[in-house]
Amino acid sequence: MTGDRLAGRVAVVTGAGRGVGRAIALALAAQQAAVVLVDIAAEIPEVPYPMASVSQLEHTARLCRELGAAALTVRADVRSDADTGRVAAEALARFGRVDVLVNNAGIAAPSGRIVHEVTDGEWAVMLDTNLTGAWRMIKAIGPHMVGRRAGSIVNIASTGGLVGYRNFAGYVAAKHGLIGLTRGAALDYAPYGVRVNAVCPGSVRDSEPGEGRMLAEIGRSIGLDPAEHEEAFVTQQPTNRLVEAEDVAGAVVWLATDESRSATGSVVTVDGGYGVR
Repeated sequence: MTGDRLAGRVAVVTGAGRGVGRAIALALAAQQAAVVLVDIAAEIPEVPYPMASVSQLEHTARLCRELGAAALTVRADVRSDADTGRVAAEALARFGRVDVLVNNAGIAAPSGRIVHEVTDGEWAVMLDTNLTGAWRMIKAIGPHMVGRRAGSIVNIASTGGLVGYRNFAGYVAAKHGLIGLTRGAALDYAPYGVRVNAVCPGSVRDSEPGEGRMLAEIGRSIGLDPAEHEEAFVTQQPTNRLVEAEDVAGAVVWLATDESRSATGSVVTVDGGYGVR
């Protein structure tokens, strides 16, 4: 859906190379926000599947520009203070402001083992990417928002931040922590007009246009046949269908606009009813 609900605003989206991050970027661009598209666009040794590529990140940018939005790509690792600081600097140098920060960068694996079998390195990379990376981005961009007395920060958590999943202790811990970060930051920033909210997607379908593979990797981690993983996840959904990446993006757009001006510290669940079973 196109419109102008975010015309004149600038949004930073991490993990924008593919999947949910691409869908979020396109939804923001469709509402005429300028977008800063951030992705590591490189492999992480501890992660057992390919990360988004440079070409995928640039493809996201092309799709945003086709919607009439200005787009800047930045290759950056949210595990690095230097990189997250550079994202903020490049965004401000190009656009002069940041109105929206979407912390979407995340990994689904290494996972699939009982908690005591997780190595120190595997635990560290999961928390450093999925939790501490969001804090680093807030640390980099938050002061600018506080100075302007305006801004919306949206953290992409997970149903795994609300309930437990067997053999995914690191992922569950990181996503629970991200919701805690959301609530704490919301109170810290409330006096400055900066809102902080979280979106908790459930099982998001890996669509071909989005080039997503998160659900497939979660399925692989628990030993599901790749040809059958979607069907297996559907059986757990009260709505009998998987969440679409665009469903998540729609929630993010609402939280980015003034339509949600009274929402801060909120956790918006987009999981087809999974969490209320």
